[in-house]
Amino acid sequence: MEQDYLDFLTYLKEVKGASSNTVQAYRNDLHKLLVFLEKQQITITSKITETVLNSYILSLENEGFSPASVTRNIAAMKAFLLYLMKNGRINGDPSERIKPPKVKKKAPKVLELNLMEELLLQPDLATQKGIRDKAMLELLYATGMKVSELLALRVEDVNVLHGFVTCGERRERSIPIGKSSIDAMNAYLAIRKQNSGMENDILFLNHQGKQISRQGFWKLLKFYSKAAGLEDIMPNTFRHSFAAHLLQNGADLESVQEFLGHSDISTTQVYLMPRYKNSREVYQNTHPRA
Repeated sequence: MEQDYLDFLTYLKEVKGASSNTVQAYRNDLHKLLVFLEKQQITITSKITETVLNSYILSLENEGFSPASVTRNIAAMKAFLLYLMKNGRINGDPSERIKPPKVKKKAPKVLELNLMEELLLQPDLATQKGIRDKAMLELLYATGMKVSELLALRVEDVNVLHGFVTCGERRERSIPIGKSSIDAMNAYLAIRKQNSGMENDILFLNHQGKQISRQGFWKLLKFYSKAAGLEDIMPNTFRHSFAAHLLQNGADLESVQEFLGHSDISTTQVYLMPRYKNSREVYQNTHPRA
């Protein structure tokens, strides 16, 4: 069974083109499944049954995993078993009738515009690091891209002349950028060009001329959040704020879906939740028969 597990991870990476983060997520989730099966003395995939899988899901719930985490683990389990079935390693899919628990959608954490502007003012433009960080934060807010997409950008992906950036791990898309982001990018590109040691074609580099890691970006965001007097600012807060601010200012849902690279518009609709709450408040305060 261990070999089936390793073959599936290789399939994700080399055939499906999954990112390293996605592969690692599947690796972690499926490892929990394999540990459970080993405790049940199940060592070959043909012995996996629907009853066994339901016991596994119950064990996750008993261990305190949230419905969202259980759902993610079920998705990994289903993908793995479907792969085994399609490759003739098991007869039938024992997870076919298993349904994930219902997950209540929460409104994403969004920064108010004035707080976002305060955060974007924090980098020190008197330093090269500050100029780089300013460009990163401005571009992240201007496009709503994921941090992994931002850090993977190459120099040629940003067209400051025509004002757009091309990005996407699996769904490539072009997103327009505005004056603030263009100005910040021009300032960064100017100093980047001056540093002859920066021969890497990755756009944003650390002081060693190498690609910035997710941990490195998290550290700088934590530093600037603290400087702005903000707490609990996560990298995806920029993505959430980008979408929510566009919708609050009249953007249509389909355009925001395209900017974010969502394949299903229902994923984008979560950003309407804060807007809906505000609409209810307006209605209650203004309608004569509310």
